[in-house]
Amino acid sequence: MRVEEQNTLVVGFARSGLAAANFLLRRGARVTITDMKTEEELKEWISQLVEPPRLSLGGHNAEDFLGADFIVLSPGVPSNLPELRKASEQGIPIYSEVELAYRFLDGRLIGVTGSNGKTTTTTLIGELFKRAGRDCVVAGNIGSPLIRWVETLRASGSAPTTFVVELSSFQLETIQKFKCDIALLLNVSPDHQDRYDQFDDYIRAKERIFLNQTSQDYAVLNADNPYTLKMSGHCSSSVLLFSRRQELQEGVFVEDGTIQISCQDQKQPLMPVSDIRLKGNHNLENVLAATAAGVLSGLAPEVMIEAFRNFAGVEHRLEPVRELNGVVFYNDSKATNVDSASQALQAFTEPLILLMGGKDKGADFGVLRPLVAERVKLLILLGAAGDGIFEALGKVVPTVFAKDMKQAVELAYKKAVPGDAVLLSPGCASFDMFENFEHRGRAFKQAVCELESEPRP
Repeated sequence: MRVEEQNTLVVGFARSGLAAANFLLRRGARVTITDMKTEEELKEWISQLVEPPRLSLGGHNAEDFLGADFIVLSPGVPSNLPELRKASEQGIPIYSEVELAYRFLDGRLIGVTGSNGKTTTTTLIGELFKRAGRDCVVAGNIGSPLIRWVETLRASGSAPTTFVVELSSFQLETIQKFKCDIALLLNVSPDHQDRYDQFDDYIRAKERIFLNQTSQDYAVLNADNPYTLKMSGHCSSSVLLFSRRQELQEGVFVEDGTIQISCQDQKQPLMPVSDIRLKGNHNLENVLAATAAGVLSGLAPEVMIEAFRNFAGVEHRLEPVRELNGVVFYNDSKATNVDSASQALQAFTEPLILLMGGKDKGADFGVLRPLVAERVKLLILLGAAGDGIFEALGKVVPTVFAKDMKQAVELAYKKAVPGDAVLLSPGCASFDMFENFEHRGRAFKQAVCELESEPRP
């Protein structure tokens, strides 16, 4: 793919946009960056550019799009922008950052997507490779853009490696040649309803992870999720299923409290479920999916056992923060949709004080009523979605509002008694009050750590 001297437009300038822009600048492209934010708002990212590009900020200009030889789209930017539609009508190529990266990568690619569990599963697979002593890069939506590794590995002279890549539906929307050697689709549930007009549009975006796969590649799918199970019937690749609830003739599943691997008419127990360190049934499913990826990558069972016994989880996903006078605080800021919040609630038996709210993505919070009524003793709401959540849940549990994260944490601790758990599981995006879910999680942890430690009367 020719980059040098090409007029390139990077749309959306944050982590992925910065990585794509620097990659293009180093290769001699003429780069323009456009974003709805102003130069002042983006000054931190601009300062990290390897050389000055042309900036077109504070809004989009159709001429920038129509004058490009190709366009690179950051994952947070809607693919239905009017300017993008005009460029597409003129035959101007539009690439996602991962699509651009793929055209320059040298190595195998394991892609992970799903409504929930992407980060944990991607990190777990990376841990499996690390414990096996095999070269591996964990990247994508998890925090390190894939395009960044093209230059990093080339500069170090590293041999071809395995890339384990977390992929969002936004990134998958515009892939063309991008192909996974092993593609994992963990689950599908309603999400991003503020971006997709129909749930089917979201499902189709997720299913694109299998695009371009052949019979030599593998698709790993959840047999317990009706949407992913349906996809298994029309994949071009070889399918390996995983299940928490049923025995599989071919796949990874749980039987009598033990993880079983059944492949090529051979059934082998891996380990007791009780030995897994992660909390919750949703994390058990993540372990099963990671096991499938490990099996298909030829990793030894003892390597997987050791990794699953020691893996404590990822930051912002059911992350224990602190125990204070018998009250335990958990950071689940990564729960940006209702289904993820539901899974978090199911992971606890302790009485819960639940912190929810943020930017609503068009979700139906009413589906949480039975779980909230059963497990939550107090609901604390903050952010733009607070009123909507109150309408859905305020009548089934005592509910209060907080003006910010610090006040929410202080209210939670004031109302808690020893044996309670305080859980931040927002069920919403973070962009109304925070830069991202990481920023929100750090704010929660800081507020928790600032609580007075003296015993209360």
